[in-house]
Order: sequence, then C-alpha cells, then structure tokens
Amino acid sequence: MNKIALAIHGGAGQNSEFIEANKDGYLKGLKIAVEHGYELLVNGASAVDAVEATVRILEDNPLFNAGRGAALNADGKVEMDAAIMDGNLLTAGAISMVTKVKNPISLARKVMSNTKHVHLAGYGALKLAELHSLELMPDNYFIVERQLNDLKEEKSYGHGTVGCVALDSMGRMAAATSTGGISNSLPGRVGDSCMIGAGCYANSNCASSCTGDGEVIITNVVAHKVALLMELKGLSLQEACDFVINNKDQPIAGDVGIMSLNKQGEVVFSFNCDRMHRASIDRSGKLVVDIYHTDSSLK
Repeated sequence: MNKIALAIHGGAGQNSEFIEANKDGYLKGLKIAVEHGYELLVNGASAVDAVEATVRILEDNPLFNAGRGAALNADGKVEMDAAIMDGNLLTAGAISMVTKVKNPISLARKVMSNTKHVHLAGYGALKLAELHSLELMPDNYFIVERQLNDLKEEKSYGHGTVGCVALDSMGRMAAATSTGGISNSLPGRVGDSCMIGAGCYANSNCASSCTGDGEVIITNVVAHKVALLMELKGLSLQEACDFVINNKDQPIAGDVGIMSLNKQGEVVFSFNCDRMHRASIDRSGKLVVDIYHTDSSLK
C-alpha cells in the first residue's frame, strides 16, 4: 500500500479575542476531523471520499465559517460556497450562493459526480440538492452568536473557512474547500473557496486548499500557481507554497494561507498572517494540530 496522508485547515488571518478564548475548542475540533479522515484512508477510502467526509465534520462545527456558523452578509443572510476536485481524473464540482444545504461540500460533490457541469450557483444549486435529497436545514440553523456579533459590529472578515487535502492508498489526491464567505459582504459576493484553481485545486502532483482574503487568492490564482511552480519550475512543494506567499517581486497584499500535499505524502502549510488553524497526519503517521506560528499543541 502506498503512503497515505491527510491535512485540514480551519481558516487563516488575524488573531482575535474569540479565537484565543476558544482555542481548546478549535484544537479539539481540528483533531477530531483530521483523525476521522485519516481513519477513512486507512480503511481504504478514496481521497475524494475522505476530503468530503472530513469537510462535512468541519461544516457541522459552529466554530468554523462553513455550514453551521457561516458568516452573515449585509442583509443578515447566509450564502455558502464550496468546491471539490479529484486530482486523478481532473474533475471538479463547485457551488456558490447556496442556502439551506446542511453540508455544501456534498452538494459540490454532486455537481462533480452527477452533472456535466463544474459550477452551479444559487437556486440552481439548491434545486440539485433537492433532487438528490441532500439534508436541508432552516435558515436559523446556520446562524450563530459570533457571526451575529460580527455583523452588528460591521466587521468584514470571515475567519474559519475550512479545507481538506488527501492522498489515498492508490496514490490519488483530492482537495476540498468550504466557506460561509465574509461577514457584512454585499449579497451575492462569491469568494475564492468555490473557484477551481484559486481556493481549491488538485492534479497528479499536488492538492491544495487556500484560505484568507478571497479576492487576493482569486487574482493570484493561488492553488493552481503552486501546481505550476512545481511542474514548470521544478520547485519542491514547500518551495512552491513559500514562493507564492512570500514572493518579494509580487507580494500578496492580504492575509493568505496555503495547505498543500504531494504524491509522496508530504504536507505543507504556508501563511503570511497571525494564524492558520490546521491539522495533519502525514506519510509517517505523525499528527500535528496547530493555530499560531509558534504553537505546538498536540504534536
């Protein structure tokens, strides 16, 4: 059996009092999710199945900005985005501006597996969810106190976007990303998480999921740029991720985090901000759960 590996993130950006006050909860949630996904791989699950199942756990955790706990736009509404990509087949599915769907990542999977399209938005995506009997929840299920407070204080950030990358026993890789977007955004705003090549990308060389300032991730096509640097410039995974984040000639004007995995089972996190909620079990079976640059919790 080939080496297996799985990594997750739960958002990147500036620190906050809420994050510090709920540090233990975040670490516990990350650990539960990464161990669940890795166990699926141990038992022979495909990379695509593993990333979907793992992201579902994070979407159900109200501490993260995806699914339950999603950010509220300027109208006080939840609009969710998600994407999933199979690096072996180079197929992908994405959804945006979705309401009511309990697990948006599973709807993105349906787009990939059950339609001829890559991206569905709004009412069309919801119609597909209903067609496939995906679990729907009332609007108030998704709304949590911290997001209401952010909206009242007119904060325009959305810490907590989630993602997962995996390498399965057959050597296949997959990536998935899910988000509730940015607090107090204009209704209809779509971020990077559902954009293939920006917030989510996988091929035969690497699988990546990004988090942070979505507009910056989109214009820099961050996830795909990592793959290109490896393929065309021969950079290692770590070098490629660090180059995208720390390029002095074209510095990224925002908070960005990259999580990436290669076919050797090497896991890389690179970020230019205070923290990146993250966890991984790499090819050696080593578990790491961190938040800050110097943190070493649960190593």
